[in-house]
Amino acid sequence: MAGKSETRVTELSKRNTSVFTFVLLYVAYCISYIDRAAISLALAQIGKDFHLQAADLGIVISAFFLGYAAMQVPGGWLSDRFGSKYVVIVTIVMWSLFTAFTSLAWSLTSLIAIRFIFGIAEGGFPPASIRAVAEVFKKDSRPKMSALLLSSNYAGSMVAPLIMAPLILWLGWRHAFNTIGIAGIVFAVAYFVFVPYLGRPGEAGAGAAANAKAENRAPMRELVKNPLLWQLMVVWFGLSCVNKGLDSWMPLYLLQQRGLDLKTVGVVAPIPFVMATIATAIGGWVMTTFFAEREKYLLIGASALTGIFLYAMYKAETIAMLITYQSVVYFFKSFVLASVIALPTKLLRDDQIGSGIGMVNLGGQSAGFVAPVAIGFIVTGTGSFDAAFGFLVAMTALSVVVAATIHTAQPKLAPQPA
Repeated sequence: MAGKSETRVTELSKRNTSVFTFVLLYVAYCISYIDRAAISLALAQIGKDFHLQAADLGIVISAFFLGYAAMQVPGGWLSDRFGSKYVVIVTIVMWSLFTAFTSLAWSLTSLIAIRFIFGIAEGGFPPASIRAVAEVFKKDSRPKMSALLLSSNYAGSMVAPLIMAPLILWLGWRHAFNTIGIAGIVFAVAYFVFVPYLGRPGEAGAGAAANAKAENRAPMRELVKNPLLWQLMVVWFGLSCVNKGLDSWMPLYLLQQRGLDLKTVGVVAPIPFVMATIATAIGGWVMTTFFAEREKYLLIGASALTGIFLYAMYKAETIAMLITYQSVVYFFKSFVLASVIALPTKLLRDDQIGSGIGMVNLGGQSAGFVAPVAIGFIVTGTGSFDAAFGFLVAMTALSVVVAATIHTAQPKLAPQPA
């Protein structure tokens, strides 16, 4: 009886640790999106202070995503190699510092350099956070919990205008960046104190030997050779162009093209993120429950519907209809995000999860570099956002085509050794 009681206590302790770690990771993701969304809301003031055109502002936004994309795979490898805790802490501290450093920018060049390093600082967090999920949850729970964690992306984006718009109006954009940077560092200290080092799955006993053998099989080489990861990368690149393009330019579009003021933008901009939060939160469950071994059809359908409602959003004549269609766009594109991240956690070996997620997310974050700067040049060259919406619709078509080539019956990405 004593042995059973101790086992129950141990399981309860592990469950509590898992839930607590998950909650802190969720909050950390929200903070990261508040920090990165701040630049979009401050674009109008920054452009006025530095006398910048739309193309210049697009480069500023894209500089972050260039650094961010570059750190996806290295960040995943580091979390696979050393465990997630210290990668998570270092990334939070560094991105918070460079959020604050944004307030020190004195020219376009300095702003681009700071945002690029900011992107590098934050880039290791997504794969490390999914790696943390793998450390605290069993394999059959990982797709659902990974997708639920990613819903924090949109929860953070939803909260960001509600926090940043008042801060920018009250303090000015420079002091607003300082404020949220300091808040991030305080959170990193809390994460360090309250989250135990969880190591890597299979670090102890016989698992350590299996893990060592896995490392000897060069997991990154296996991942690079697998076509499914490349397909997922391209699918997420296409939909992420929509994601990053709208996230980066919608505040300015509403201000300039639709004639809203910053206070109103701060109120209406978060609405689509409610739908995105819901879709991402349930995306892993929908995938595993209704599309097991048929995940390609979820990707095709969600990508196609994203393109259809994106076009309807562009043609909307009223702000109410525009926000409604944008909410539907965010709903369907979020199923793609949930699926492309959840699927590798279902198929990959434990020693490959961080690197595999980093590889897939490299596609999405590369879009974060391409889409904002492309839209900036399109708007500067044409004087309107019309062609920019055409570019985003074309990216959804790319995702549909590539998703259709996925063979869900192919072997698992990394079969366990006999």
